[in-house]
Amino acid sequence: MPEQSNDYRVVVFGAAGVGKSSLVLRFVRGTFRDTYIPTIEDTYRQVISCDKSICTLQITDTTGSHQFPAMQRLSISKGHAFILVYSVTSRQSMEDLQPIFEQICQIKGDIQKIPIMLVGNKSDETQRELDASEGQALASKWKCSFMETSAKMNYNVQELFQELLNLEKRRTVSLQVDGKKSKQQKKKDKLQGKCSVM
Repeated sequence: MPEQSNDYRVVVFGAAGVGKSSLVLRFVRGTFRDTYIPTIEDTYRQVISCDKSICTLQITDTTGSHQFPAMQRLSISKGHAFILVYSVTSRQSMEDLQPIFEQICQIKGDIQKIPIMLVGNKSDETQRELDASEGQALASKWKCSFMETSAKMNYNVQELFQELLNLEKRRTVSLQVDGKKSKQQKKKDKLQGKCSVM
């Protein structure tokens, strides 16, 4: 299958069991499964708006193990944006993101122009090892955005992908397709037409 130039490729990285697949499936299909099934690599597609036309959001859900370094490098080199997921219940899962982040920097060069979201998943869990402030601190250090999510409770899942697209500076990408605006945008547009000069 030829690569389409209008694909927008998002790559999801993180240790095994942090909920990468759960986040992606919740976003793409609106579903959640309690059982853990290890992922080798899956790609999901969703139609989005891109520079006022339609393009494909291609989400690559990577393996949580480090068995496939070549696949990891390829995913980074082809990716336009990255979601780095850890579980708030595991400090180790946050530490596991360091080599991945370093590899993104190494392959992509100037990462200031690349959308990266650091995500603390499983925020619904009570047995936390990590506070939101620790995720925020790491995101500040890496100069990327941060958000806590819960795939299980569908908390911040849609917002995560929208925020990631908002970070894209090279082109305008949005989850809203064919001119369908969000309620906030509609409200804003309505208010703009209500001004009259006396």
